[in-house]
Amino acid sequence: MTRQIFLACLSLFAALAFAAPAAADDASDIRSVISRQLDAFRSDDAPAAYSHAAPNIQAMFPTPQVFMGMVQSAYDPVYRPNSVVFGALKADGTGFRQEVHLTDRKGQSWIASYTLEREPDGTMKITSCTLRKGDDLAA
Repeated sequence: MTRQIFLACLSLFAALAFAAPAAADDASDIRSVISRQLDAFRSDDAPAAYSHAAPNIQAMFPTPQVFMGMVQSAYDPVYRPNSVVFGALKADGTGFRQEVHLTDRKGQSWIASYTLEREPDGTMKITSCTLRKGDDLAA
């Protein structure tokens, strides 16, 4: 019985040890993709912003201009944030969920909850983004 517990613990430790580098790479890729898309929004670079959207998003918004129009009208805190702070990152089904704390042009705080998945070509893409108001106003 003790040997079985030891082997189970050893297997768990090995799985965690080998999973850590992938998780670190995923976290870095996720922050990079979201940051690049936010930079593209700031620059009004619709093709660059669109390039970070997953195929499911591109199917709903068939051109970079249509996608950018949707973001401008429905996601102003994402389109023009005054501040951006990355929050919790969690595994979510086959992908990830990244919370991003934003402050809009009026000082209202928002939380953008991004879902992302790694595509077959190895790139990380944004599969969705939902917004909810935060609890505070920036000073």
